[in-house]
Amino acid sequence: MHHLFRSALVASTLCLLPAMAPAETTCRGFGPQTPRDISDATGYNPRLFGPAPAPERLNLCNIHTHTNAEHKGPGFSVSAGDGEHGGWRCAGSDALTPAELEDPTNGHGAFHGVKPGDTIEVHWVYTSCDVTPGPGLGSCLSSACANPQLRVEAQVFLLVNDPTATDFSEFTYAGLQPTGVHQPRSLPAGTGTPVVFAGSTTGPSYTESTCSPMQVTWSVRPSCARMDISSLHAWAENGNVFEEDHSHGVRQLVTAPELLSPIN
Repeated sequence: MHHLFRSALVASTLCLLPAMAPAETTCRGFGPQTPRDISDATGYNPRLFGPAPAPERLNLCNIHTHTNAEHKGPGFSVSAGDGEHGGWRCAGSDALTPAELEDPTNGHGAFHGVKPGDTIEVHWVYTSCDVTPGPGLGSCLSSACANPQLRVEAQVFLLVNDPTATDFSEFTYAGLQPTGVHQPRSLPAGTGTPVVFAGSTTGPSYTESTCSPMQVTWSVRPSCARMDISSLHAWAENGNVFEEDHSHGVRQLVTAPELLSPIN
C-alpha cells in the first residue's frame, strides 16, 4: 500500500513523525511496519492491535499495484535492487521465452510502468468503514469512520505475454456486494497459504526512519502466479473506480526486528 495513503495522513501524523531523524536511525514509538520477508517470523515490536476481520466481512475500498514485490517471499526473492524501483522479482523471471517477453502494446499500453517479464505486487485494500470503493485512502475512511480496521490481501504476479495466463479481470471490482459489503470478483488462490501478520501501510514515502502510523492486517500469499499483461492493460483501458493507470514504487524491505511484529 503506497503513497495513496500519505496525503490524507500528513496533517494528522506530522506530530508522530520523528523530527529530522537521521537516515540510520529507526523510528521510535511506532507500531509494526511493512513490507517484510514473510519467510522470517522474527519480530519484537511491542505495539498490539486486534486483527481485522476476514475480507468477506469488510468493504473493498481500493486495488493498486507496485512494480516489483515489496515483500520478500519463497516465490519472489530475486533482488531487483534498492530505492523506489527496487524490491523483489519472481523466481523464473529470467527464464521466460521471447514470445512471453514480447510487448503486445509496443510500449503503449494503457497501464503504465509495466512490461512483460516484470513482477508486480497487487494489493486489495479492505476497510471496516461503510464506504464505496474508489481512489486513495479517502475511499477507505469517512467522516464517521476515521480509525477503521484495515486489511490488505496481497498477491505477487509475473507479467507475461500469454493469453492462457491468469486474467486480472478475475480479481477486479464489478460492483458486487454478495454479503452486503463491497467485494472483488474473487481473490487469488492456489499460491500457498497466506502469511498473516500485523503491519502498516507501505510505498516509497516510508523507510525505517520514516514510519507509517497506520495499523494494517496483512495477508500475503507466498508464491508467484503468472498474469497475462494484456488483462492489466484492459483494466486501465476500460476504466476502473480506483482511477489506477500505472504501477507504483516500493518501500524497501523493513528488516529491523524492533519494527516488525512476530508472525505466529
